[in-house]
Amino acid sequence: MKFFLKCALFLCLILALAISMFAGCSGDDSGDKVTIKIADAQWKSLWICNAIAEFIITEGYGYPVEIIQMTKPIARAALASGTVDIHMEMRQQDWLNDYNAKVAEGKIENLGTTYEGDSQFWVIPQWVHEDHNINTVEDMKANWELFKDPEDPDKGRFINCYAGWACAMINDIKMEAYGLTDYYNIMTPGSPEAEDAFLEDPQLKNEPVFGYYWSPTQLIEIYDWYILEEPAYDADVWADIMVATEDESVRPLRAACAYEVLPVEKGIHPALNDSAPDIVTMLKKMNVGMWPLYYTIKWSNENNIQDYEKAAIYYLRENEYTWKDWVTDDAYKKIKDALAAEM
Repeated sequence: MKFFLKCALFLCLILALAISMFAGCSGDDSGDKVTIKIADAQWKSLWICNAIAEFIITEGYGYPVEIIQMTKPIARAALASGTVDIHMEMRQQDWLNDYNAKVAEGKIENLGTTYEGDSQFWVIPQWVHEDHNINTVEDMKANWELFKDPEDPDKGRFINCYAGWACAMINDIKMEAYGLTDYYNIMTPGSPEAEDAFLEDPQLKNEPVFGYYWSPTQLIEIYDWYILEEPAYDADVWADIMVATEDESVRPLRAACAYEVLPVEKGIHPALNDSAPDIVTMLKKMNVGMWPLYYTIKWSNENNIQDYEKAAIYYLRENEYTWKDWVTDDAYKKIKDALAAEM
């Protein structure tokens, strides 16, 4: 009897081991993998880039992903501290003076371009430019009455970027340097949604508006805007602006210039090299491209898409020629199967 019990126990052990080995070799092994944390600093191009990365990482490589919503400054700090693993849109001009320091300290690793040609600028409606012959920032002085501040009609109103973003302080410094603060109050909205509303409502009403924005974005794609001419980007002038962001005593500056057109880059916390080296390899190759991203934003606008996984699926179906080379052959097959299952 004891012999038969021992045989039964031995067979159960062998069966359990076989089941365990089979489970480890079959489909989902995400339980053995770290959760990849991605920063969501809350703008549309980033939502789409995050969704593309998430689909590839989960469906192609089997890692669980957590998208963590936070403000832009907190996202930068979270990446440097390792609270998040990935930031898909590191706009270096908005990192002020600490970007190079964080890289040099080994707290951030730059993995290269997410897409080319990030632009930041000051805009007025195209029809205002044409009807009033406004071309440059200097022209805004003589035409301030077109843009009257409803709360202070003795001045015009400039719509700044969202409070807490570095561009808000940069725009303050530039407005001073151009002498425009003598003519305009600076409205700094409390949220990205508020900034959009302050710029979009006048467009809907065919009224003048003056403010800061960037591309690629739905607001720039939907309406006709004129980008005001500024002095061309100058590295020395920009360096002075960066100093002024930390030392108010040097303000107002004597000169300012346009934002530099730079690629938008993706960054990781270096610890990801150890916890998910295959994801780092993929991200180094990942470049969604300005125009593929632009057309994905356009498609999502036209179809009122709020679920950005759908936008990611659209991108991946329409642009297989771009992402196929980012991933391993095995990941490619899994992603293709996942996209087919979404039909």
